[in-house]
Amino acid sequence: MSASARLAIPAGEPGDWLARARRLADGFAATAGELDATGAYPAANFAALHAEGLVNLVSAAADGVAGAALVVAQKIIAEIARGEPSTALILSMHYVNLASIRLGRRWPVDLARAVLASGRQGPALINALQVEPEAGSPSYGTLPRTLARKTPEGWRVTGHKRYATGGALLHWYLVLAVTDEAEPRLGSFVIGDKSPGTRIEAGWNTTGMRATNSHDIVFEDVLVPEGWVLDLAPASAGRRFDPQQWAWFMVLIGSVYHGIARAARDEVLAFAARFTPGSLRAPLASLPLIQDQLGEIEILLEAGDRLLESVARDADDGRDGGNAPAQIRHVVLENAIRVVDIALRIAGNTGISRDHPLERHHRNVLCGRTHAPNGFLVRAASARAVLAQTGGSDAV
Repeated sequence: MSASARLAIPAGEPGDWLARARRLADGFAATAGELDATGAYPAANFAALHAEGLVNLVSAAADGVAGAALVVAQKIIAEIARGEPSTALILSMHYVNLASIRLGRRWPVDLARAVLASGRQGPALINALQVEPEAGSPSYGTLPRTLARKTPEGWRVTGHKRYATGGALLHWYLVLAVTDEAEPRLGSFVIGDKSPGTRIEAGWNTTGMRATNSHDIVFEDVLVPEGWVLDLAPASAGRRFDPQQWAWFMVLIGSVYHGIARAARDEVLAFAARFTPGSLRAPLASLPLIQDQLGEIEILLEAGDRLLESVARDADDGRDGGNAPAQIRHVVLENAIRVVDIALRIAGNTGISRDHPLERHHRNVLCGRTHAPNGFLVRAASARAVLAQTGGSDAV
């Protein structure tokens, strides 16, 4: 990788990086309830992550050694999510886009230099903004209403984006827009958070993942330099997908909700080991029925670990997994929801108390179903693929 696209990576091996993430996650768990209650930005968490060298971990080291592979990033995101999942979701979006600088050829050198340089002194988080109030998600095939107008000084971008995960913590926006040319092109226009004409409209007030602060961001005639555009191509061709970045996105998003399920497992294990019903005179965990349910949790989590690692290794080896990353994320998410549901069943009234972390884990894990592509789209794509292979494509 060129010198313009290098960032310092913490000393140590991947196991050391994971140990740092585990230690931080334990600390983040102590304030997770407060962040959920207030919806405040997890700024202190990101300061701690940056101090430990984990914010820029997936970039390239100053000595030219590659940053963390997806198989390592996946485990780190799951650990952080075990402690505080909103922090993990923001970090996962950052990792996906930061890794694309190292892995692909889509970033102009000057732009990569500017983005990476901004992360040396503190967290300079990146996220791609694609969903809009009117157009919805581009995963459904719709083009954005956000317009990029060509001018002598560069591009002028005007539009309204929703679900900007990270909100005011973001330093860079990758804004999906169409050009006003005779033959419109589609691309991601890179905009700094301090650019004139950019403002946040606070409206994020959800049941779960509250500290992501996924507010709306409005752009009014924002100037974007000529070369600060990614993947500019005819809009008629639709969005282009890089197989590696697609795998990173699916694996890391899945890892967030897998981490939530692991946190729920820890809580219910502790509950079952210490709670002794008066009629039983022994811990709840001594019952065969409870052991059966705890065993199911372990099986679901082990499957999630193996599935996520498998797709991550394929991506790290440069293999195009096709629709497999989306399929695996779908399975991991549904398994995670199942884990938390079982945990709630075991804990009973205790688990649904606002004073118990399980209630928060339940609200958070259900938010996984909102990420595009949703389960319906993943299953539909899987059906079309297998029908095409078997000659039954006329049926769809």
